[in-house]
Amino acid sequence: MNQVKKWLGIVWILLGPFAILYLIKTAAGEIGKSPDTNTIIQWAVFVIIFLPIAIGMVIFGYYSLKGEYDHLPVNSKEI
Repeated sequence: MNQVKKWLGIVWILLGPFAILYLIKTAAGEIGKSPDTNTIIQWAVFVIIFLPIAIGMVIFGYYSLKGEYDHLPVNSKEI
């Protein structure tokens, strides 16, 4: 099971930058099609909200690859 966690860590690390690039590319395309204020504000909010989520995916993948999730606590005494 720990090996699966490490492989999925690699997936998360690769998925984070891909999500950022795709989001910015899509936002630029949509703003280019209709450069009114509502579209710019809408896509700015999307980018601001989802950018930390994508960065968190990379951090989560790094810790998973590092092995931080190999042993998860079973009860509250292990925390």
